[in-house]
Amino acid sequence: MLFTLALLGVALLLAYRFYHNIYTYWARKGVPHERPLPLIGNLKGIGTKYHFRDVNQRIYDKFKGKAPFAGMFMFLKPTALITDLDLIKQVLIKDFHYFQDRGAFNNVRDDPLTGHLLTLEGEEWKSMRQKLTPVFTSGKMKNMAGVVVDVGHRLADAMDKEVEAAKVEEGDVEIKDLCARFTTDVIGSCAFGLECYSLQDPNAEFRQKGRMIFEKPRHSAAVQLFILTNGKLAKKLRMKVLRDDLSNFFLSAVKNTIDYRLKNGVKRNDFIDLLIELRAEDQEAVKKGNGIDLSHGLTLEQMAAQAFVFFVAGFETSSSTMAFCLYELALQPDIQEKVRDEINRVLQGGEMTYDALAEMTYLDQVLAETLRKHPIVSQLLREANQTYKVPNTEFVIEKGTTVAIPVHNIHHNADLYPDPEKFDPSRFEPEEIKSRHPFSYLPFGDGPRNCIGLRFGKMQAKIGIVSLLQRFKFGTSKLTEIPLTLDPRSPTLGTKYGIHLKVERI
Repeated sequence: MLFTLALLGVALLLAYRFYHNIYTYWARKGVPHERPLPLIGNLKGIGTKYHFRDVNQRIYDKFKGKAPFAGMFMFLKPTALITDLDLIKQVLIKDFHYFQDRGAFNNVRDDPLTGHLLTLEGEEWKSMRQKLTPVFTSGKMKNMAGVVVDVGHRLADAMDKEVEAAKVEEGDVEIKDLCARFTTDVIGSCAFGLECYSLQDPNAEFRQKGRMIFEKPRHSAAVQLFILTNGKLAKKLRMKVLRDDLSNFFLSAVKNTIDYRLKNGVKRNDFIDLLIELRAEDQEAVKKGNGIDLSHGLTLEQMAAQAFVFFVAGFETSSSTMAFCLYELALQPDIQEKVRDEINRVLQGGEMTYDALAEMTYLDQVLAETLRKHPIVSQLLREANQTYKVPNTEFVIEKGTTVAIPVHNIHHNADLYPDPEKFDPSRFEPEEIKSRHPFSYLPFGDGPRNCIGLRFGKMQAKIGIVSLLQRFKFGTSKLTEIPLTLDPRSPTLGTKYGIHLKVERI
């Protein structure tokens, strides 16, 4: 009995020392920090009551202006939350080589679709980025714009049916799902070369799979958070994030499309065509190596992983941006009318083109303000790959430390954006932009690891918005929430009950 008690006492002492050593990390470094709680660190209520943006807001408000960064803990992981815009510039651009990696989970061996541009690190990331960059040039965007415009026409037709149904039922229209069906069809076409038909059928297979990624994950919220904050350990444990049925679906979709195009000589100037150009001739020879070797071209799994992340990152972010934009325009009809007037003036009844979109400068301001007030990704994460001395301070960020850049909280800083909850597109007039710190606006990140598809994302969101504003007016209904209830479980910015608006034909 005494021996058992002694063992228990030693175990408790070791556990105490372990946690004490971790949770006094920032105090020992002399870094301003919020006191953590056992096991959860500073993430109390995460995923139930709070989102990351809420946790970050508390710490950002407490420490901004007192030090260039504040210490916090994502569970057991020390994290440097950067509050100084000049230090953000150092991290994302000037000293990028210290912070090239995101520290995100990828497990190519067991979960091949996780080996994509968002999660790859080091030379593997650099090589993949170089190979994929040509698909997102202005020239490629022009080629793809026609495909997106065609889907935009189908979006307006689908909205027409929704308006008719709402009239019969004396209801309104839930905007977010319709926007997601539009972006699903756009990216299904551009990334997989497939007609998804989700605008015609809300239960179409690609739409169902897209919903499953976010609504029916492989793991519980607690396990997902563990993988998010402990990517390398999760990889060693050979964990997966994607459901097997989803992996098999997307792998088959890419394989079938590539096989068909190679067999029939089909070319569409889209994302799949570029992947085919990068394809390894001898697939089996490439697979024999360890890790990701791109010197001989891409394997089928690597091609599928890039198409998968294009789909996931593209359909969710752009559809949410469109929905939040239409919501703000519904609340401010004068701004909505000003955008519509610009659209009519530029197009003059003609077809929408990539060049015509570039002339719509007020629409650009409206979209920029939407992403300022409603940034879809609330924070940027990086991992120090070597110990970094913070310029003009005595602080260091040690190798392996996670660095968090609180995008949402910067965008809602009243010192940078007076009355931040007000939707005001004039904030993005050229003179206003010049007057602000260049790193006060980060919806797509910045530097060498910014969002590679930002041009495509903005293009499809604009085409969707123009297609709808040409034919419909948006206003508030009895079900329109003011303000919106946000979902703390959503990895991106998401609403708990959708976005309901009154929609009328023009």
